[in-house]
Amino acid sequence: MKKWITCLLAVMLVIVSIVGCGGSEGQKADDAADSTATDSTVADSSETDTGAEAEVNEDILAGLPETLTDGEVKATPEMYPNVDFSKAGTIHLYMIGDTPQDWDRIVGEINTYLEPFNTTLETVIISWADMGTMYSLSLAGGEEIDLIYTAPWCYMYTEAAKGSFYTMDRDFISQNMPLTNKYQAETSYAETTINGEIVAISCNQEKADTKIVAIRQDLAEKHGIEKLDNWDDYMNFMLTIAEKETPESGILAQASSGNNAELWEVYRQQYDVFYLLKDNNLHYQYQYKEGEIPSVEDIELCWNSEAFLNFAKDMKTLADAGCWSRGALSGTVSDDDAFGALQGASIAWNGTVFNYMRMAEKNEGVKCMAYDLTKDHLVSCEEYNNSDMAIATATKDPYRAAMVLDILKMDTYVNRLLTLGIENDHYTIDGFEYERGANVEAYAPNAVSVSWGVNNGLYEEKGVEPREKEMVDSWEPRITSNPTVTFVFNDQAVTDYASACKAVLGDYVPSLQLGLVDDVEAYLAEMNAKLEEAGISKVEEELFRQYTEWAAAR
Repeated sequence: MKKWITCLLAVMLVIVSIVGCGGSEGQKADDAADSTATDSTVADSSETDTGAEAEVNEDILAGLPETLTDGEVKATPEMYPNVDFSKAGTIHLYMIGDTPQDWDRIVGEINTYLEPFNTTLETVIISWADMGTMYSLSLAGGEEIDLIYTAPWCYMYTEAAKGSFYTMDRDFISQNMPLTNKYQAETSYAETTINGEIVAISCNQEKADTKIVAIRQDLAEKHGIEKLDNWDDYMNFMLTIAEKETPESGILAQASSGNNAELWEVYRQQYDVFYLLKDNNLHYQYQYKEGEIPSVEDIELCWNSEAFLNFAKDMKTLADAGCWSRGALSGTVSDDDAFGALQGASIAWNGTVFNYMRMAEKNEGVKCMAYDLTKDHLVSCEEYNNSDMAIATATKDPYRAAMVLDILKMDTYVNRLLTLGIENDHYTIDGFEYERGANVEAYAPNAVSVSWGVNNGLYEEKGVEPREKEMVDSWEPRITSNPTVTFVFNDQAVTDYASACKAVLGDYVPSLQLGLVDDVEAYLAEMNAKLEEAGISKVEEELFRQYTEWAAAR
């Protein structure tokens, strides 16, 4: 990793101290890298980078609750001595996903709250359809950007490798994010730390991370299917809808779009596997063995596993039967939205499927049901770093950006605005139990990605539907942590090869996941030949070298 420090020079003056903000690198169960940032980062931060950082007055923090559940946490300007409040500032926050109807109201409430901080929040939400192109372009294209949602599955380590994220250490957090310093889970930092530098602040909760399917139960029963217990039952449902329902109503078995990545996650759960590395289709996995860390021989590129071969063949069977459009590869409407709009009869995702089930059930006669097809297998733990917030290297005011992030994460009022909405409109609350309000459709709980990144896991929904509660409760005894969660792959030494391999996989994997190939095995062989040309052996050599060192150090 190239660690860099930028110096600000003025004629005849020497800066007394440098506030380091490096581009660091790396990855956990996702990707790799090392920071190759340029000198422009801190130079752009010259408005605030004027000397040694001031310490937070501990007396100001003395009155705070001991924990987030012991009372209301309120931020004040005095907590942020490094922010120049004499100047108005705007913080630009970038997110991904859908834009809720009342998002502008939420931002308006936050900006009213931020008035004593002489700060305004502006937001950009990159749609799911544009995420693959616009996320990286926004970071690289000279946009005004201060904060951004990220995750291992959302380019976190790829962008860290490019130097897109402002790196921090615990001193920076202590001096500029005092609430986060006090309330963030201590063990979470390791999951966003690369070569000793923190590239993002993770969410503040761990929970089950399992994939399930939801179906149009009314259509299943119409065609004599009572329930789904396993993958074979699911295949039968899909083929039945394609044969008997689609010609009659036009409803697809699944309105797949772009790939079938979530359905693959459902399928692979049958094999009790964890990811060692997961980034832009560069996915390496191993079979879990009672908490043991795997040997190098146990780790494989998941697309070359027996599991994926079988999955790809099943996907071809479904595609050939007409379960989704032949144009699914270039689809722009998500399968989830299509399910809610009654255009598809099934979807695969996590517990979020219940939201789309309720959306579909607003239509008369529609009944939906969710099924865990791998209920006899482990449930992976969604680690802290599955949702994160980063300060962008492009920020011109890292101290103000850090302050805003601190408030979004830990100030009780602002955090509730993001995660639940406006009280007595989108929700009502009693203690830490909330109920959906009359206007919840305009802003559902945890409706935007930033709410995932700043979630503290405090609030539970009261009166959850029995079908949803039963499903979630069934996961608890099976939740298992990934024993390699703190392994981070730094691909700096092979970055060109890694990028070339990701490009190859991006060309081949979605087609295989959608079954839109003539011959699965031949297509896989072609993919592997391309990977060899791209340098996959060099990537693996470096990956396994680093992993061996990590395993020995444990």
